[in-house]
Parts: sequence; structure tokens; C-alpha cells
Amino acid sequence: MDKIQHKQVDVGGLNLHVAEIGSGPTVLLLHGFPEIWYSWRHQMIALAEAGFHAIAPDFRGYGLSDQPSEPEKAVYYDLVEDMAGLLDALGIEKVFVVGKDFGAAVAYYFDLCHPDRVKGIVTLGIPYMKPGGKGNWDSAPKGLYFLHWQEPGRGLADLGRFDVKTVVRNIYTLFSSSELPVAEDGKEVMDLYNPSIPLPPWFSEDDLQMYSSLYEKSGFVFPIQVPYLCSKRDIGGLANFKDRTIQAPCLLILGTKDYFLKFPGVEYYVNSEMLKSCVPNLEIKFFPEGSHFVQEQFPEEVNKLLLGFLNQHQ
Repeated sequence: MDKIQHKQVDVGGLNLHVAEIGSGPTVLLLHGFPEIWYSWRHQMIALAEAGFHAIAPDFRGYGLSDQPSEPEKAVYYDLVEDMAGLLDALGIEKVFVVGKDFGAAVAYYFDLCHPDRVKGIVTLGIPYMKPGGKGNWDSAPKGLYFLHWQEPGRGLADLGRFDVKTVVRNIYTLFSSSELPVAEDGKEVMDLYNPSIPLPPWFSEDDLQMYSSLYEKSGFVFPIQVPYLCSKRDIGGLANFKDRTIQAPCLLILGTKDYFLKFPGVEYYVNSEMLKSCVPNLEIKFFPEGSHFVQEQFPEEVNKLLLGFLNQHQ
């Protein structure tokens, strides 16, 4: 970890924090929520040792990156263009893109908008979904965390009842389960937390402290906007690209115990011709017992898959 370097990069007037290690072909690592650059700690070291240049930014509004002036107007396209601007600032033309959780969406959308800059895509936990596509929300439980946090002000109020460290602990514990986080009537998502349940064995108190210190800096205003609230708004600049297919070679890594597979229609979609038609060069690998945080839970196994893909397509 001490070998990972950190710097701030000016991208369109916002300073984005970037963790960086290694030299060689560049791999751009995009975090999800409640993750941060640190969620790629195991992958960054392995990539550098295998001859790759790993860069893991904090998205705008996350961790050590600057907050945008109007977070309530944020859309995914902002993050896509931030990544293009970041690569320009670093003098990097083409990359492999690796995305986790909503970072997977940013990875795919980056390819839609800048296909000439993408060598290949690896995503964890989330398959490609067309920007602006309609989910099967009518059949979703009304207490589903995603629906709760899509209501303006509700997610921030829910998280705001607790200190940052408690919020991160709660979410990591809840989202490591194979069950969908669904709140009862009259309850909020954070009320689902059971203090008798320990942190996952692969997530230490030191890890918790690192995440907490980063979110102490950024807070949760922007993290609630993206990916939750912005998903209810228009898709901005992505509208011009939404009907393109993903032509880059792609690898999707899913844990069989990932709660996301229980979202309405997701498991069917992952195995459907519909997904294959949108991402024709896609390979899917399932991790038995893998949770939503599979790259932290099984780092050595994920690294082996990741490096195998990168070496095949570089």
C-alpha cells in the first residue's frame, strides 16, 4: 500500500484525487458506492506487479476529490467526461476500464462515448444496461433501498442520522448479504442494520477506518446524487449514444450470492440474448459464494481473472 502514489489532477476546474501505481498499459479502476479508490487496493498492487499502470480516481464529490458546485444537477455523463478529461490530463490515449457497482455503468458509458479509447472492459456486480432504460420497478418491493434513496432528501436524511463510520459499517454489512435490503413500512434502510452482525471477515477495522476518513472529507451529498437520484432524471449527453452496442471485449464478474441478482429481472437479463445483443463480445464468470464486494472478498481469485483478461487483450 505504501507504494501507491496519490495526486490531485485538475479536470475541468475540479481537482480529482487519483491513486496510482505501476507502469505499462493503463488500467482505469472505477469505484462504486459506498466504495472509493481504496476498494481497488488489492487489484492495484497485483496489476503493478504484473506490468500494468493502475489508476484509481475518486469520482467528483467522493473522497478526496472536489465537490461540484451543483451536485443536484449531476448525471452519469459528468463522470464519463471527467474520466476522458482525466486521461487527457495524464497524457493517456487508451485504457482498459474496470468498474464496480455503479462504476460499471460509467465504464460501459465511457465506451459508448469514447470507443476509440477503450481496449477492454471488466465489470463487477453490474451488467451493461442501456442509459435511460426502464427497470422492472413495478415488481420491486416498495421498501427496496434503491427506491427509498431515489426519493429526494430521503437517502441523505436516512444516512444523516448516524456518524460516517456507522454508515459505512452498516452499508458494508447489509450489502454483503445475499438478500435484498428491503425496509419495513415506516422504517428506513439504515434501520435494517443488526449490530450483532460483525463486519465481513475480509473487511477489517482498519479498512473501515480508511473508508470512514475518506467519507468524512466528502460526506454523502454527492454519493446519494450519483447513482441514486440522478437515475430518475434525464440521461444528459448519453442520449446521443444509447443505441450503440458495446464493441470492446468485456468480462463480467458476478458473485452468486450478490444481492443484486435478486433485483427484479436481473438474473434473467444476465443470461439473456438481450444482454448479448448489446455486448456481443461478453464473457461472464460467476464466483460461488461471492458477494456484492467480490473483489475485496476474493482478491486473489478476482486478480487472476482480471489479469488473464488483460493479458489476452492488450
